[in-house]
Amino acid sequence: MTTTPPSKAPIGSLRALWPFVRAHRNLFVAWLLALAFSSSATLSLPVAFRRMIDQGFTNGANIDRAFLFLFGVATVLALATAARFFFVSLLGERVVADMRQQLYSHLIGLDAGFHDRTRSGELVSRLTSDAELLRSVVGSSMSVALRSLITVVGSIAMLFVTSPHLASFTLIGIPLAVLPIVIGGRRLRKIARASQDRVADANTLAAETLGAVRTVQAHAREPYERERFGHALEVAVATARKRIRSQAVVTAVAIVLIFGAITLVLWSGAHDVVAGRMSAGTLGQFVLYALIGGGSVGALAEVWNELQRAAGGMGRISELLDEPSGIVAPANPVALSKPARGEVAFDRVTFHYPMREDLPAIEDFSLHVRPGETVALVGPSGAGKSTVFSLLLRFHDPKTGVVSVDGVDVRQLDPADLRGAIALVPQSPTIFATTAADNIRYGRLEASDADLRAAARSAEAEGFLDALPEGFATELGERGARLSGGQQQRIVIARALLKDAPILLLDEATSALDAQSERAVQHALENLMAGRTTLVIAHRLATVLRADRIVVMDRGRIVAEGTHDALMAEGGLYSELAKLQFLD
Repeated sequence: MTTTPPSKAPIGSLRALWPFVRAHRNLFVAWLLALAFSSSATLSLPVAFRRMIDQGFTNGANIDRAFLFLFGVATVLALATAARFFFVSLLGERVVADMRQQLYSHLIGLDAGFHDRTRSGELVSRLTSDAELLRSVVGSSMSVALRSLITVVGSIAMLFVTSPHLASFTLIGIPLAVLPIVIGGRRLRKIARASQDRVADANTLAAETLGAVRTVQAHAREPYERERFGHALEVAVATARKRIRSQAVVTAVAIVLIFGAITLVLWSGAHDVVAGRMSAGTLGQFVLYALIGGGSVGALAEVWNELQRAAGGMGRISELLDEPSGIVAPANPVALSKPARGEVAFDRVTFHYPMREDLPAIEDFSLHVRPGETVALVGPSGAGKSTVFSLLLRFHDPKTGVVSVDGVDVRQLDPADLRGAIALVPQSPTIFATTAADNIRYGRLEASDADLRAAARSAEAEGFLDALPEGFATELGERGARLSGGQQQRIVIARALLKDAPILLLDEATSALDAQSERAVQHALENLMAGRTTLVIAHRLATVLRADRIVVMDRGRIVAEGTHDALMAEGGLYSELAKLQFLD
């Protein structure tokens, strides 16, 4: 996958968040109102403090009123701050959930070529770590930034209202504080992007090895994998250390300069109080405004650093959201007849996988399968048999030639409509970490319990499923860990039976079964195949003998076709394969 260099993810990339925020405008408006009240209360505190000093300590008649006013302002501040936190935090949760949903929906709809060239661990990292950065932006940093900006502007205005003379000193610190933020921000953005890349690398490595934990353990490679993951984490931590150091330096310099300016102001104000040019309450009010303004600028410095990190994450998420799918539904798709007849044709098809442009997976491939016919595809590894399935399912589009179903080019069909007419039973079964019933019902989500049980019975799966602790409601574990290989395959066959599609693709569906189960499932598959167009990638003689026609493939081309007896009599590649693979 092509990624944008770190320097191409400016803070402006966060504008892509706005559509997600706008979708929850009620929460957004409620947050703004709470922010307005809390900021107003914050800016009113120094005034209440001045009244407390000047009136509460010098005029006994006003002491109760002065302290009551101070408490009232503090109460409004507390309630408004709580409301602001509630609304903006909930807004952050909603925005990130919507973004994850949109990103996941987009990723799951991208073509197989994209997923072939992109690591799944990297995609999961974008859905998790990058989205968490954006949750912080919307649920915290955005609120802190706007609140701090309001209080900075308000504090500066009130500083001039309180004492124009002293206010002029405070303006010295602001440019000095902003300068290191601007200079350090550019470097921080690059380091932040690099830090996120290293975290993604570690996550990818962990996902890969945990997904293949049995292979790791079978080879006793736990120490090796621990060392690899530890090294990846060290690289991530080393990169994060650079980011943290830069962020700390920027923050420290900004705060020192701001409070240095405040110290200068206090020194000058103290002389004014001693000379009688200013009351103690007024100086206190000025100091509070200076502290509020200085603290807000310091908060802006920290928020800016957070925004720099989040900009890198938003940039990467935007890259994925902008990734076009190589397989798209036509604007006006042709509808297949219901049910489809099941006629399949390949007309002079040539296809190269994106990662192997120099080597055609299939070349000048032509094949016509009549409705209800069973065709076995036979050939050595790499002959292009699986590619035939991928093109028929339109996981990829051919470079030249036409793949058609019922005489319609599959590129003119809605991919969902096309795939709805095809049932696939792969050689390596896919079992989801949910119940047995949900795994079978994946073939037809609206199927009744009776239909589901009938499919399981036909696939010879009902017996072992009923024997599970909770029957069909038993959780099968990640990748079907609670089942044997043959049981997993029967679950997938039941799923295909339940789908009841007119076209059936079998990648040697009985390869993981023992002899007894194979006979039972073969009988179920024969019933399923009856009247349906079936393409079989065959590795066993029994499968070949039941086919109406055998197509022999080599290097992406058809080199022979016919019945078993005719091909054996002809000799050549099929005869060699039959002796090596099919015959014991």
